[in-house]
Amino acid sequence: MPLTFDLPIEQLKTYQGKNPRPSDFDSFWDQSLAEMRSLDSQVELIKAEFQSPNVDCFHLYFTGMDGARVHAKLLRPQQSTSPHPAVLMFHGYTGDSGDWYDKLGYAAAGFTVAALDCRGQAGLSEDTSRVSGNTLHGHIIRGLDDALKGQPEKLLFRQVFLDTAQLAKIIMDMPDVDADRVGVLGGSQGGALTIACAALEPRIKRAAPLYPFLSDYIRVWEMDQAKDAYRELQEYFRHTDPTHRNETSVFEKLGYIDIQFLASRIKADVLWGIGLMDTICPPSTQFAVYNKLVCSKELVIYPDYGHEPFPGWSDRVFQFLMKL
Repeated sequence: MPLTFDLPIEQLKTYQGKNPRPSDFDSFWDQSLAEMRSLDSQVELIKAEFQSPNVDCFHLYFTGMDGARVHAKLLRPQQSTSPHPAVLMFHGYTGDSGDWYDKLGYAAAGFTVAALDCRGQAGLSEDTSRVSGNTLHGHIIRGLDDALKGQPEKLLFRQVFLDTAQLAKIIMDMPDVDADRVGVLGGSQGGALTIACAALEPRIKRAAPLYPFLSDYIRVWEMDQAKDAYRELQEYFRHTDPTHRNETSVFEKLGYIDIQFLASRIKADVLWGIGLMDTICPPSTQFAVYNKLVCSKELVIYPDYGHEPFPGWSDRVFQFLMKL
């Protein structure tokens, strides 16, 4: 096995992360979930122009946190045993829910499929956040200035994490879906949202994250990997705190949206894919999450791969979720 550019594999297997955990982390998320559950979701289904034999395709809209109109693609099998399983899909950073075509395999296998557009990115979901500070680039730091002033609820990824849980609840409440047979999947940002969704909606039964983003921010910084997807961390300090006077507080506030601290909430079976040459989401930042999982879990290591497609991964995930 080649050496990872990160810690040796034996150290990775016990690594617990460096980012500080906010002292009120659990109450913060419990209160956030209570606020989300109090919303009137106002779900709307609009038949899509794209249609396929034996599958009905819809645009699903719901009212999320801050009154945002959040969008997901929804596919329903026309002929399926009811209630039947469902799968939620989450996309990579800056992207969108993708084409209808790549979701047809799950729909043909009898799943209802819901693919979220993250608010403020390339899809159809709204970003209604009103925050102070830089909004030129980056959702990690969106709302960080407000968090430093005692309002961590304004962190944009708080709202995105809650969107995943709200979408899961909407799908689980559908009369033709079996709420006890719902899975989630995604890579990079989608991997992080897979973790967040399974943590915030503990009825999720199976989760398949691939090299998840949004973890152990201080480790990313110390490794000099605050570039590419994490570049906004460097930009934040350069433009907002050039002498790092508030560095400790910055990383503590980012702890509210660090998925490693959500990991222990997950009850689902987890299938995790990781490449040891990943310089975008370094292996140690992923192991910081994986090592905190207390559920049934399996790690699939691709020693020679980085942040890129893994041969056979999609097939393996499909078989994993077919057990639903």
